[in-house]
Amino acid sequence: MGPSTLRLIQGSHPEVKLGPLKVVVASRELPPFAVQAVVEEEDTYLVLSAAPQVRPPRQPLIQVLTEVHEAEPIVPGSVVVRHRQPLALLAVVHDLARDPTWKETWIAEALDGVLREAEQRRLRSLAVPVLGTVHGRLPLSRGLELIRHAVRRSAPECLERLWLVVPEHTLGSVASGLRLAEASEDLPAEPLEHPPR
Repeated sequence: MGPSTLRLIQGSHPEVKLGPLKVVVASRELPPFAVQAVVEEEDTYLVLSAAPQVRPPRQPLIQVLTEVHEAEPIVPGSVVVRHRQPLALLAVVHDLARDPTWKETWIAEALDGVLREAEQRRLRSLAVPVLGTVHGRLPLSRGLELIRHAVRRSAPECLERLWLVVPEHTLGSVASGLRLAEASEDLPAEPLEHPPR
């Protein structure tokens, strides 16, 4: 894979070419284009994506309590698909019973799963946050490196555009970080088993 190119057009979002993908770096508030699917950072019990309001249950209380008691955690590194518009791909990268709640291997596996789902569903556009940085403390630069390696491993054929969703104040540094990461080979190619402290 050749080096990525960074192109900043006046009044537009930073763009980086990662292999066949056009990666556009933008905040959630200013979407660069419509997407067919949105990736969300999630935990093993899908608590992080739950609605913040408490609503009365539709089922009898005993049924709700039974379901909670019998609930099994989702395997970290998995991707859960929610059929809505746009499609939601829940990347399970946290286990809230652990400290830290995430592992790089889970993030890498979830990224691989997200890209696999995108190809199987023939998606052409996708919004992805830097997994591990939304609800975790993975360094942003390392999260970008994991995304770059996932794209390299998957070699997407259908997926054309990836909106990298980042906080507004990090737009420039994220775009530059992707470009520098592509040119540099000094970071480990594979995720670490235990995150640095």
